[in-house]
Amino acid sequence: MNRRLLLGAAAGALLAAFSARSQEKVVRIRARKFAYSPSQVTLKKGVPVTLEFTTDDVAMGFNAPDFNVRADILPGQSSRVRFTPDKTGTFVFLCDIFCGDGHERMSGTLKVVA
Repeated sequence: MNRRLLLGAAAGALLAAFSARSQEKVVRIRARKFAYSPSQVTLKKGVPVTLEFTTDDVAMGFNAPDFNVRADILPGQSSRVRFTPDKTGTFVFLCDIFCGDGHERMSGTLKVVA
């Protein structure tokens, strides 16, 4: 009896994890001096997202302080961050590693909808 309950609970947990992964959104963002492409990303509240970054330029950063999410973006490598937006609105993200003259303008927005 306990074994059936354990198997049922494990199957339920596996199904929930698979369902969450199938809903997960992957957004590819290319960083270059002094912009992100795309610079505006629309996400859905409560839906897990993986942001995947690449650059061919110099070392850069990604910082979305409203979600406590950041990553280093290094030339020739993919960087990934995973999070679940927990609030709606429009939030700024920015480069937090000095990447040259124009760095201060390197930003974008995360628009989170219900």
